[in-house]
Amino acid sequence: MSVSALSEFEQQWESWSNEAEELVADQFRHIDRVVERNQQKVIQAFQQYKVSDYHFAGSTGYAYNDRGREVLDKVYAKVFGAEAAIVRPHFVSGTHTIGVALFGVLRPGDELVFVTGRPYDTLHKVIGKAGDGTGSLADWGICSIEVPLLSEGDVDWEGVRASVTERTKVFAIQRSRGYDWRPSFTIAQLEEMIQRLKSLCPEAIVFVDNCYGEFTEEREPTDVGADLIAGSLIKNPGGGIASSGGYIAGKEQYVELASYRLTAPGIGGEVGAMLDTTRSIYQGLFLAPLLVGQAVKGSIFASAIFEQRGFETRPRWNDPRTDLIQAIRFPSADRLIRFVQAIQMAAAVDAHVVPEPWSMPGYEHPVIMAAGTFIQGGSLELSADAPIREPYIAYMQGGLTYAHVKLAVKQVMSQFRELNYL
Repeated sequence: MSVSALSEFEQQWESWSNEAEELVADQFRHIDRVVERNQQKVIQAFQQYKVSDYHFAGSTGYAYNDRGREVLDKVYAKVFGAEAAIVRPHFVSGTHTIGVALFGVLRPGDELVFVTGRPYDTLHKVIGKAGDGTGSLADWGICSIEVPLLSEGDVDWEGVRASVTERTKVFAIQRSRGYDWRPSFTIAQLEEMIQRLKSLCPEAIVFVDNCYGEFTEEREPTDVGADLIAGSLIKNPGGGIASSGGYIAGKEQYVELASYRLTAPGIGGEVGAMLDTTRSIYQGLFLAPLLVGQAVKGSIFASAIFEQRGFETRPRWNDPRTDLIQAIRFPSADRLIRFVQAIQMAAAVDAHVVPEPWSMPGYEHPVIMAAGTFIQGGSLELSADAPIREPYIAYMQGGLTYAHVKLAVKQVMSQFRELNYL
């Protein structure tokens, strides 16, 4: 791009950026209030359990009586409005954490009902098929039923009601959109859903996949009646610092059952060396409300800019926010790929790398991922990914600083302008 063209673009970008920030000013003020209230909630939990420097000490071997680990579980339970929690670096991903929670409470012959339709791609192998030999839910004789959402993204309550049998043990809800064009579910919506599920089948467990949603609102699913939730520490609650791990929170009896799946029956959460991760997990939780707020602001800004340029986005800039994910629809695979590559170019880490679609483990279509992150796969950091399939939708999430997201969107707009996509 020539110097004069560059100067012209800089002026144009300044105008677009200022217009977008004026448009979203009220949304930003709302996010600031959410950050303040969640920050207060986290600090009060630290104070209640008298978190001190000695809680950050590492542990080895069996790690019996690791007080830092024990208090960390209590702090998480308090923050999430739950009876109990288990927080460990030993969870390798959100999928692993969700799998542990589900295997912990389900038994052969039970039925699992996904009331929000087909779950995220990486859970498909966890669900599995009967006799697949992989140790999936189906391989253990656990039946999974998926009730598709209605066309507008609402729960099909007639379908849910028809799916319930005497074997129904768990209702599963995916809070975020995953790789769908539907809206994510707000806490108010989750509250209504949980109440209806409890009236429909009082003895069933309501499980919520809480990935990408933590601290985007003032309440969590366990505050409004969810029996069990799970999430990843390399997403929201790890604050961009936790290098691995996940959490499960909810009613004590169900958390305990999940802990037996993580380790072994009779051992549960009583052991498990933290291996010098405790400090970063505590500090990440402390920072999480602020950094989630930065990421949400970035998503709102991105939505406004792309809408101004004629692209379709979900959520729109003025829609309620309940997770980090910003979906943007493109007219072709080429523009989708160029978008993801431009996000990578704006990274502080691996900006020189050019992502290409590839067949990733656990996904059914080739996926392209921009992930110039300090923590591999850390999606509280700015990242973007998309399955290469119609409709061509990119899913952008994260951003440890709002300024970084702005720079990334600017990079995309610069690339698109050069390619005559605008």
